[in-house]
Amino acid sequence: MSLDLTGRIALVTGASRGIGYFTAIELAKAGAHVIACARTVGGLEELDDAIQAAGGQPATLVPFDLDDMEAIDRLGASIFERWGKLDILVANAGILGTISPLGHIDPKDFEKVFRINVTANWRLLRSMEPLLKRSDAGRVVVLSSGAAHKCRPFWGAYSASKAAVEALARTFAAEIENISNVKVISVDPGITRTQMRAKAAPGEDPNSIPHPREVAAAIVPLTAPSMTETGKLYVVREKVFKNFRAPE
Repeated sequence: MSLDLTGRIALVTGASRGIGYFTAIELAKAGAHVIACARTVGGLEELDDAIQAAGGQPATLVPFDLDDMEAIDRLGASIFERWGKLDILVANAGILGTISPLGHIDPKDFEKVFRINVTANWRLLRSMEPLLKRSDAGRVVVLSSGAAHKCRPFWGAYSASKAAVEALARTFAAEIENISNVKVISVDPGITRTQMRAKAAPGEDPNSIPHPREVAAAIVPLTAPSMTETGKLYVVREKVFKNFRAPE
């Protein structure tokens, strides 16, 4: 049976390309109205064309930079005024930063990775929490990465930011679990054919790794009202939910 998200309002950040782009399309194909956020107007317009070509309703396009924290708050207010709720939040947007020894990273670059990957997502959860609580089945998907656990040399800024955003999602899930119908899942998409991956591994054959539409197909079922897991990590390549645990 195909997933039916008719009438549900879905916000996707980083929606102009990669995993966010294809997730927005899949949400729209399932019937959701997509609020698509990204920095590039052209990319959002291309997304809207693709959504309508796939049979989805026209998306609401919101071009802005997640570095603009006040804009995140204004977005929350606008969603409340127009729809009064938010059913789905896919916190996908993020940046790689510099692949470099920790001691060689410019402080401004390190701080920007945390500002976009962590602080902006905290601000997003803060602004959208009242709207998610007004949904009959609010669902939050936060994009993480295997880098949060592998902690490979030279990936320090990105790894630390993804570990932090997982902690943020887990905390939010625990805080909201017994006072609402909101469920929160972190997602490890695995190595995926995106611009970020191309930047991180420029010599890699992109055709040798999965396409972002495969990740999108795995994410969208996590946004369904029937999804009951919360506070866990969904590993796309293994198709399993995993519990977080203390160090052994």
